[in-house]
Amino acid sequence: MLELKHISYRVASPEGTLDILKDVSLTIPDHRMVVFTGPNGGGKTTLAKIIMGLVEPTEGQVLYNGQDITHLNITERARLGISYGFQQPPRFKGITVHDLLLLSAGEQKLSKDRCCQFLTKVGLCANDYLDREVDVSLSGGEVKRIEIATILARNAQLMIFDEPEAGIDLWSFARLTETFEQIHRQNDATMIIISHQERIIQLADEIVVVAGGQIAHRGTTEEIFPLILENTMGTCPVLKKEDDKA
Repeated sequence: MLELKHISYRVASPEGTLDILKDVSLTIPDHRMVVFTGPNGGGKTTLAKIIMGLVEPTEGQVLYNGQDITHLNITERARLGISYGFQQPPRFKGITVHDLLLLSAGEQKLSKDRCCQFLTKVGLCANDYLDREVDVSLSGGEVKRIEIATILARNAQLMIFDEPEAGIDLWSFARLTETFEQIHRQNDATMIIISHQERIIQLADEIVVVAGGQIAHRGTTEEIFPLILENTMGTCPVLKKEDDKA
């Protein structure tokens, strides 16, 4: 179980102190799929980075399975079974896709069949990618899918994905949502996904709307998704013009 207790995060700015997160408390039980959504700049990614240990909160605690991990570094949290997929994954010149899968799985050997399983789940063919370096020769979408495959290979118990749909074509996105659905159905892990995509949001057990550094809404898809649609349509200039004409 993941517990966030009174999390705040402040940064210095030319105008003074800026509150990125303001007293956020949240509990996520095991084997749940939770989607963080909300307007850009609302604090979603910062909150996810605090869970992973990429950012340390100014105030508050992060507990995982009852253990206070607030001051643990990324490596220590990874050993506890927490993983993170970046919005813009890093590239590694000289390291192949196969190397990354081996490192992620923590095994000296990983059969081609197993590698193929991980890559197929994100819409890639092992024959085409295993021996390729994770460098500038790959597109942003390809690097994103490879990163997600390494998270699957790690078999983490808490998986965090920051906008996994970014830079991915529609076919691969469909495969990706099927993978998320399968992981959730098998109760293999807890997933936190930052997303604005309706197809991903509809899969969630719970939606957490983060806006202005706070939790604006939280609840089931049935409860929260209509509110998201209402807010979105309310700010749509096209719909507003139609209303004005009426």
